[in-house]
Amino acid sequence: MQEKGHKSGLTRRAALIGGAAAVTTLATPGIVRAQNVEGTRRNASSFVIQNWQDHFDSLGSGAIVCDTASRALHYWNSDATDYRVYPTSVPMTDELTRTGYTKIVRKKVGPDWTPTESMKERDPTLPDYMPPGPGNPLGTHAMYLTWPAYLIHGTHDTRKIGRRSSSGCIGLYNQKIEELFAITPIGMQVRVI
Repeated sequence: MQEKGHKSGLTRRAALIGGAAAVTTLATPGIVRAQNVEGTRRNASSFVIQNWQDHFDSLGSGAIVCDTASRALHYWNSDATDYRVYPTSVPMTDELTRTGYTKIVRKKVGPDWTPTESMKERDPTLPDYMPPGPGNPLGTHAMYLTWPAYLIHGTHDTRKIGRRSSSGCIGLYNQKIEELFAITPIGMQVRVI
């Protein structure tokens, strides 16, 4: 149907729809190319595919790689027959991000939480201590690293997963940290990149 006042068969609505389709079609190859920058392989979820051999000499009791760029935790068991990828929250800023090699030194169900001095400086409304429970930012399970105040833990605030939202820790959905907690032995090697 032709809009009133137009003599050609092309309506304003058809021109707008056609123009939007052309822009989308022209932009799509650039989006696809951007996903493969410098040979980086990505799956549909935007997680960079990791290989344990790129990070460790051997698996030992297993390995974890926390990829802060793609916001994912990669887990391998001791013989690499079990590989899992979990979406995570990561530190808010590069200054809060510690990278390198560490390991799991302690595990706790129902962790309590005491914010660090730097956390209190950034947010003076934080309590001095928080017992285990629904409001605790460490969620239901926590795995402590050799680095003081750096953990892999759950969160009750599911909006944080997939975002730069932590003060240095790697956060997982409570259901996923419970799963990871059950299969991760103390002493497992960890690399944060």
